[in-house]
Amino acid sequence: QVRLMESGGGSVQTGGSLRLSCAVSGSTDSRYCLAWFRTPPGRQREGVAVIDSDGDAGYDDDVLDRFTISFDKAQNTLNLQMNSLKPEDTATYLCAAEIEGPAGCDLGDIFPRDFETWGQGTQVTVSS
Repeated sequence: QVRLMESGGGSVQTGGSLRLSCAVSGSTDSRYCLAWFRTPPGRQREGVAVIDSDGDAGYDDDVLDRFTISFDKAQNTLNLQMNSLKPEDTATYLCAAEIEGPAGCDLGDIFPRDFETWGQGTQVTVSS
């Protein structure tokens, strides 16, 4: 079982950048799928990006070419670099983890129900 803690949220103007981090601690010997989700105001949680143990990543269409997910193995930290931010990116961002199954991580669809471990979340606000 791993534990997750996000940091790096804040407020930024349209077009700005933010970098979110998620410290991964606990039992990290297993292969994990790690992902970022967000919960916009008044909306359901949605997947943003996912990365597997080999470093292969998948993205929601809304963030493709603007956000980059990465995992720093030396620091055991999951990162999300967010560029060209828009007001519709405003949300609480959460990192999540699931043990990678025999079929690997699903990089095409990022569903909250597939993840069993969650961080507390960090707020990102983008003003116009």
